[in-house]
Amino acid sequence: MIPLSEARFEEMVADALDTLPPALTRVMRNVVVVVEDGTDPHLLGLYEGIPLTERMSDYSAVLPDKITIFRNAICAVCDTEQDVVDEVRTTVVHEVGHHFGIDDSRLHELGW
Repeated sequence: MIPLSEARFEEMVADALDTLPPALTRVMRNVVVVVEDGTDPHLLGLYEGIPLTERMSDYSAVLPDKITIFRNAICAVCDTEQDVVDEVRTTVVHEVGHHFGIDDSRLHELGW
C-alpha cells in the first residue's frame, strides 16, 4: 500500500477528470465526483444514479448522480505513486462510463 494524503489523491482524481475528452465532459449532466476512504478493499469506485441513457423527459428535481473514488482501496493495490495515478484514471473513466450507460462487461472489453 502506498500512503498518499487526501489532498494529493484528490488532485490525482481532478487530473484524471481533466483527461476526459471535452466532448464527453460537455454532456455530463447532474453528476458529482467525490473521494472517500471506503471500507471495502475490493471496491475502487462506485457510480450511483440514473445513467444518461436511461433519463426520460420526466427526469428533474433529483439529487446528482454520484461517482465515488475510494482512496484506501486504490492505494492498497498500488506499489508506486505512478501506479496510483494510472489506477485512479482507469477507475474514473470506468465510473464515468457508467454515467453514460456503459455496463461493466463492455467497459472491461474496452480496457477500463
